[in-house]
Amino acid sequence: MKNFQPAYLALLENGELEKRVKLAFEHLENCDLCARTCHVNRQESVQGAACRTGEKAVVHSFGPHHGEEDPLRGRRGSGTIFFSWCNLQCSYCQNWEISHKGIGREVEPEELAEMMLNLQERGCHNINFVSPSHVVAQILAGVLIAAGKGLRLPIIYNTGGYDSMEALALLDGVVDIYMPDMKYGDSAIARKYSRIRDYWAINQAAIHEMYRQVGDLVVDEQGLATRGLQVRHLVLPNNLANSEKVITFLAEEISKGTYLNIMAQYHPAYQAHKTPQLNRRITAKEYEEAIMLAKEYGLRRYIHRKGMQSI
Repeated sequence: MKNFQPAYLALLENGELEKRVKLAFEHLENCDLCARTCHVNRQESVQGAACRTGEKAVVHSFGPHHGEEDPLRGRRGSGTIFFSWCNLQCSYCQNWEISHKGIGREVEPEELAEMMLNLQERGCHNINFVSPSHVVAQILAGVLIAAGKGLRLPIIYNTGGYDSMEALALLDGVVDIYMPDMKYGDSAIARKYSRIRDYWAINQAAIHEMYRQVGDLVVDEQGLATRGLQVRHLVLPNNLANSEKVITFLAEEISKGTYLNIMAQYHPAYQAHKTPQLNRRITAKEYEEAIMLAKEYGLRRYIHRKGMQSI
């Protein structure tokens, strides 16, 4: 990434990043750092916190990941850090051991920073925080330390899309690449299958704010992402994700240049076998209908299982 400068360096140099860390931990005392707004003092207890995470982040694993989209993985992989627990409770979660059972270990900000620096030393193209919405304060503390020790990679915020405006304000100028899910175009469906309220309204507001901060995805001369918005949408059986509503929103309210990954890998995981509407893979027709919608609404940059469409 020739001549690349991550967004957070400016905040490090003027002292703003340190201020953000302090403010984020103040939010943690009456937590509104995800859209659940539990208002639990997570510095003292996890009781009542939907994310079941206290003052310290819980990390499941970290390392180069070669399964992400091409602009993220490049040749040497995306430097992923997988956080345990989650602020969603999806009944079909494919990583339920991590998100629902919380398998992992607590880490201090210094260790989180060392993970980032290790990934940089191993040649990863970015730092990719997976399921970060409930650990924004801890991430900021880690980035402050890592940046002070030489971290210079773009930061990816890889989220389920149920993010609060308070958290996104703290992340403004820190995150280089936002990669949210748009899981549902219907809040009632989200409530039923992910146990969250007002997902559609909250998700739209979050995407608007993310796009305001970083704009369309920008790639360098090597095809690596350096800044911008990349959205993921998992096609669900029986149109439970309401793909048309999601695609219409992106095309008409965000940008026809939105980089959208239309994902086909749904399978009935975790508790999905208990729900007739979720207890099967999607059909080829269901997936192709989502692709046709992207074409119909004029999205110019979308990924599907056969490759990248870019006009």
